Amino acid sequence: MGNAIRLTRKEVERLERITGLPVVGVRTLDDLRKYVADCKAYYAEDSREFEMLAWLIDNEVSRCLAAA
Repeated sequence: MGNAIRLTRKEVERLERITGLPVVGVRTLDDLRKYVADCKAYYAEDSREFEMLAWLIDNEVSRCLAAA
């Protein structure tokens, strides 16, 4: 597997549902990290809601990586 990843359609759908942002061009772990960072930066604020969103994103990414 190395640095390459392939998200399933369901994984992409879940990430897009959680983030509200499209998953485009995510083919490596670095791409996934950048996607997550971009999503968090887009929604960043000092609030409980952002903390929950960040947790949901991290949890879903962990699920994706565990399935690999």
